[in-house]
Amino acid sequence: MLLGYSRLYPPDACETALPGPADARAVLAAKRPDLVERLGDVARQVGADARALDAALLGAARLGLRHGTLGTDFHAYHNEGHVLDVGARRLLRMFAGMGEGAPDARDASALLVFAACHDLRQRETVDVPGPVGGNEAASIAECFRILDAAGFDRDADRDQYVALELMIAGSTFDARPTPMPDPNTQQLPEVAGGSLARGLALWLDSELPRWRSEPLARRGERLARLSADLDTANVGEDFVLLCRTALQLCREREMRCGRDLAAPESALPCLEFLGRGQEAYFFELHRFNSREGERVFGQQKLLNGPHVRATTSALLACYEPAPPPDGADVVAAFSALTGATDGATDRTD
Repeated sequence: MLLGYSRLYPPDACETALPGPADARAVLAAKRPDLVERLGDVARQVGADARALDAALLGAARLGLRHGTLGTDFHAYHNEGHVLDVGARRLLRMFAGMGEGAPDARDASALLVFAACHDLRQRETVDVPGPVGGNEAASIAECFRILDAAGFDRDADRDQYVALELMIAGSTFDARPTPMPDPNTQQLPEVAGGSLARGLALWLDSELPRWRSEPLARRGERLARLSADLDTANVGEDFVLLCRTALQLCREREMRCGRDLAAPESALPCLEFLGRGQEAYFFELHRFNSREGERVFGQQKLLNGPHVRATTSALLACYEPAPPPDGADVVAAFSALTGATDGATDRTD
């Protein structure tokens, strides 16, 4: 479509094992029937079409097989449960909060597919030029094949392919500090810090100067900002849910770095991530990308802010006399302070 990533990342063993929606439904019915029930209920409530539900179920099943409870490479955050975080709890809250201004059926279908497909790949080693991550570029390529398998047509349904391409690209999250603007122009020197969706239009202006003349691309950019707010809406959920995602991400980060939580070398990384790291994410990296996202989740974010600061202070105070012995001790202290549990292996949310 617009960015050309679909040609760069071929199918892998998980795609071969679950080639179509019928295969996904069979596996999920046996091992995660809650996913079939929950996503089906969401599709009915938001008016998503049947093909979008098939695509979402296929995406969720593949994510479960690749990085979730259906396979052997478990990721504590990026697993099939995250599909329910974004595509059930948060999406339904957004629809309820927007009332008559909620997305139409076509947009709702794209958002449901995004929930299941934006994190399909988590271990890509090949990046693409520019700010889009390799995992996101590979997820775009696989998402296109999922849409094909679910009955979408690349010509007749071009609007959905373009939208999901930009939505998944925009979900790239850069954990580097946000750069300061140039004092002479007030323009950011690069697109960095937080979700790419915030600077996606600026990047497209430089890479594809004519994109604004294409209505489908303008719709995709708008939906990219909305979907990025759904993806990072933990900041505007109940504080315990916010802390639960922090614990999941901490556990996944240590696993990806090859550190055992029970080992001493995980102590300071966990303390930094669950302490100052959470403050940086909440106050510096996260920004709402759409008016809709801020309208629905903004008030709860304001309420969560003081709790985030207080938790960081309390967690650091726990280790003022002596550093933590290991990461597991930090995780336990954070859980005790917040009332949150890891929840990484929960079969429901």
